Amino acid sequence: MSFTQQLKLEAERLLQDIFKHPFVKGIEEGTIAKEALIHYIKADYEYLNAFMKIYGMAIVRSENREQIEFFKEQVSFVLNSEVHPHHNFCRVAGVRYEDLQGFPLPPAADHYVKHMLCHAYAGTIGEMLAALLPCPWTYYEIGKELTRKAQPDRDHPFYEWITFYADKRVGELIERMSAMLADEAVSASSASLAKMREAFIKSTELEWSFWEMAYTQQKWKAKGVPVYE
Repeated sequence: MSFTQQLKLEAERLLQDIFKHPFVKGIEEGTIAKEALIHYIKADYEYLNAFMKIYGMAIVRSENREQIEFFKEQVSFVLNSEVHPHHNFCRVAGVRYEDLQGFPLPPAADHYVKHMLCHAYAGTIGEMLAALLPCPWTYYEIGKELTRKAQPDRDHPFYEWITFYADKRVGELIERMSAMLADEAVSASSASLAKMREAFIKSTELEWSFWEMAYTQQKWKAKGVPVYE
């Protein structure tokens, strides 16, 4: 069993908690409050902006051209493809995507971004991969789980969202990223492995927190909190 497989096995309970979250169940059943969808999109737009920048930092830290090419492809995927599930949410909520951009990250999303940035600035490539992987991994697993349970057709309000994340392209991304993390673990010190494990488990739990943040429409108590830059 590879290091990445061990991490996923350890995070399985958290993944099951994500499957049971009322927002994720709402995607399955097609019943999510408009306000929760809007809150999610506002936060995820800025979160993905940060995610792309961290991929950019990974390019700088890359050890070979294969890694450079991989992270470049992921920036392009987020920038050009991952807008489609956002548009699905916007259509269901009856809002324009352009009107939901440029808002402050809510507390849980802000915490998540800073967690990844910490590993990006101070950690190894392995730590960066471990902090980044739970986002696409959990979404792919959600997509597969909802496909199995809801068996959505085109009349399902979240058909595009579910099928996007269950797509084999996302699965291939997970495989490549998982293999890269496993390769980094082979030569990592015990101290670095511990940090990689911590990064992965915390990111997985923060994925749950992101869904909770959107469902409860979590906001800062202080006024005038600036948007992440």
